[in-house]
Amino acid sequence: MSRLLIVHHTPSPHCQEMFEAVVAGATDPEIEGVEVVRRAALTVSAIEFLDADGYVLGTPANLGYLSGALKHAFDCAYYQILDSTKGRPFGAYFHGNQGTEGAQRALQSITTGLGWSRVAGDVVVAEKPTKADLEACWELGATVAAQLMEG
Repeated sequence: MSRLLIVHHTPSPHCQEMFEAVVAGATDPEIEGVEVVRRAALTVSAIEFLDADGYVLGTPANLGYLSGALKHAFDCAYYQILDSTKGRPFGAYFHGNQGTEGAQRALQSITTGLGWSRVAGDVVVAEKPTKADLEACWELGATVAAQLMEG
């Protein structure tokens, strides 16, 4: 069975809505053979990154940058996972009230360094997520999980 690791920092109700929509997409009954593991960014370990076959990353954009929690997750695991996770699929979602460009650039730099393969466009939401925003989050979770289906 393949494993999808969702690493998230979810400090607000808006981020929580987005996270729940990603999980709903990733766990859709039509997606078979994929275990979905959810980990808060401050608790995820390098072993969990290594044990996963793909990733969804979720963060608020704080002051135009990744949340400290998601940055911390990569600071703690980066060199341990660097050579072993190349080519793995990932997608990301961001919530920011004043622009997410810096956060998106930072995550692009990290995932490029790791050699991960983006399989879905970023979902970027400002303010309260709309129905369309939540559908995009659902699609993000489903797309990355579907990449991991066996067969």
